[in-house]
Amino acid sequence: MGRFNNDLPQLGGEIFLTDSGMETDLIFNKGFDLPFFASFTLLKNPKGRAAMRGYCLEHALLAKRRGFGFIFESATWRASPDWGVKLGLDKNALVAANRDAIALVEEVRDEAALETPFVISGNVGPRGDGYKSGALMTVTEAEDYHSFQAEIFAHTAADLVTALTMNNTPEAIGFANAAAAAGMPCAISFTVETDGRLPSGQPLGEAIMETDFEARKQPAYYMINCAHPTHFTSVLMEGEHWLSRLRGLRANASKCSHAELDEAETLDDGNPGEFGLENAALRRLVPSLTIFGGCCGTDLRHVEAIAAVLGQKKKVA
Repeated sequence: MGRFNNDLPQLGGEIFLTDSGMETDLIFNKGFDLPFFASFTLLKNPKGRAAMRGYCLEHALLAKRRGFGFIFESATWRASPDWGVKLGLDKNALVAANRDAIALVEEVRDEAALETPFVISGNVGPRGDGYKSGALMTVTEAEDYHSFQAEIFAHTAADLVTALTMNNTPEAIGFANAAAAAGMPCAISFTVETDGRLPSGQPLGEAIMETDFEARKQPAYYMINCAHPTHFTSVLMEGEHWLSRLRGLRANASKCSHAELDEAETLDDGNPGEFGLENAALRRLVPSLTIFGGCCGTDLRHVEAIAAVLGQKKKVA
C-alpha cells in the first residue's frame, strides 16, 4: 500500500514536478532499443536498469533542489496484456515487471530523501495506439482490461494509478472504474491533436465532464500529455468550469502533429527555455495546474526550465 493512497498531497495548492519523456530520452539520448516504446523491458538489463534509475533520480533531485514535491510515473505504460503479447511475454512476466517497476521507484525515493512529498504513480497506457482512436472498447471491456494493472499496483507502494495518453472516453471511464474496484485513487491524462480535441474528435472539456459523470468514482484529477502547449492553449483560454478539474501538464517538446511524430526518424527536442515559459504561462491561465513535467522529446532540461520559472514565481509569492 502507498503512503498517500488516502490523501494525495498533489491535490493541495503546491507545485509538483514529474518526469519527462522517458521513452524518447532512453531511445534518442541514451541509445537503447525499446520495442513498442516498452521501457519496462530494460528492467532486467543491468545497463538499462541503471539508466532508468539514473533518470528517475535526476528528476527527483531536481525537485529536491527547487523545493517542489515530486511524482514519478513507473515505467509500465506498455506493461499490459495486449502489449505483453506483442512483446512475447505472458501474464506472470507482466505481473513481475509491474511490481519491479514500482520497486525501482521505491529505491530512488529512499535515496533521494526529499523533504517534500515523493508520490509514486503506477502508470497505465492505452490498450491501443495512443495517437489513434482505432476500434473503441466498451466501458466494461476497458474496465476488464485495465483491472490487470490496477489490481497489481494496489498491492505495491504505488500511491495512485495514472492513465497517460488516453484518447477516448469509454476507455478513460473503464480505467477509472478499474481503479475504483482496486481501491486506488486515479488520474487520467488525455492527449489531444493540434486542434485541442481528442483523436476521437471529442472536445477536451466534454471528455472530462463525461468521464466525471459516468465513472463509478470520479478520478482525483485530469491532465494533458503528449501534445505541445500551442495545441491546446486556445482551449484552455475558453475558461470553462471544467478547467478546475485539470491539474497537470506533460507536454511534448515538438510542435509537430502526432502523424508527423510517427514518421520522424530524428528527435525534435524543441526549445527547453521556451517550453518552460509556455508552461508557466499556462499555470497563470489555469491556476488549478500544479503538476508539471514533459512527454515526447523532453528530458531533464525541459523540466528544469519549468522549475526555474516556477521557482522564481514561488520566491516572489
